[in-house]
Amino acid sequence: MIIGTPKEIKNNEYRVAIAPDGVKEFVKNGHEVLIETEAGVGSGFSDGDYQKAGAQIVDKDELFKRAEMIYKVKEMLPEEFKYLREGMVIFTYIHSNAFRDQTDILLERKTVGIAYEDIQDKDGNFPLLKPMSEIAGKGGMLMGLQYAQKINGGNGLMLARVHGVRTSEITIIGAGIAGIGAAEIAVNLGNKVTILDIDLDKLEKAKHILPPNVELLYSNGKNLEECLKRSDVLVNCILWPKWRKDHMVSRDLLKLMKPGSLILDVSCDEGGAIETCRATSHDDPIYIEEGIVHYCVDNIPAAFPQTSTYSLCNATLPYALQIANKGYERALKENKYLRKGLTCYFGELTLEETGRKQKRPYKSPEEVLNIK
Repeated sequence: MIIGTPKEIKNNEYRVAIAPDGVKEFVKNGHEVLIETEAGVGSGFSDGDYQKAGAQIVDKDELFKRAEMIYKVKEMLPEEFKYLREGMVIFTYIHSNAFRDQTDILLERKTVGIAYEDIQDKDGNFPLLKPMSEIAGKGGMLMGLQYAQKINGGNGLMLARVHGVRTSEITIIGAGIAGIGAAEIAVNLGNKVTILDIDLDKLEKAKHILPPNVELLYSNGKNLEECLKRSDVLVNCILWPKWRKDHMVSRDLLKLMKPGSLILDVSCDEGGAIETCRATSHDDPIYIEEGIVHYCVDNIPAAFPQTSTYSLCNATLPYALQIANKGYERALKENKYLRKGLTCYFGELTLEETGRKQKRPYKSPEEVLNIK
């Protein structure tokens, strides 16, 4: 198979889908790898690094013309739509429910879209979200340190323990990978940290990972309201079902928070768990609503591209190799966990979440693959 990795064109996106070591694995398995000129520069990889690993360096037009599988990081952007063709495999974070125009063109061009974010493992976890979730949680908390500063639009509170001064309080919604990552940064700086979750098993696991002074609370209305009243920072780390119209933190509940306090929405679900959150960029990361500073950058890991690229490649490469070695149809039929990521298949939408949110007809992956 011919695998193509283009340079990411999303604003301030410095990650690349594959490190040179990943190229070696494809080449060792008999595949061709095309890398767009300077695709890896933002992550610290030169064209020469890729050539030494066995890749061919080509321009964007040649890459998309020759590649059978596009292996990238972010969703397809409008500038890239012209390159899509029937049977081309798109393996990336697709987020089809959030980008209707992308979904339209993927279906129209009859591509095979396989989304990192929807692939599951045998325990129902999301292994290709996990590495970026950890970096997003930790990175989001690091950004919180920056945007709590008065010079950056915050209220001037140092999110660290300082003797003789009240210790700042941080509430984290979600005890998953991102939530634990945020908590590790927050608690190691001496903040008072509370984690809310409805999953008692996750809270139990958090108890064994985090210091005993981290408060672990069951997430209900009463506990949430009490945390909102006392917290200086609220960190959202949960994915909200896309078809839900309600919110965990409504606009009215924001009035319980201290004026000038900070919301860090790591999940960046627009109109999701936090009603007032909408995606922002690294160029324009914050806005103020109801007197609360909101930081909602939707690609936090892009700020840490060297770490993120290695971590992402480690997670995605085994699945990419399955697709390349077996071909997409056989790989999808034989691996039911990979099949969970199938978003579209020759003009058919195959992701229920997107179908429900966008009110589109959809079929199951099993149906379009004729799996009995």
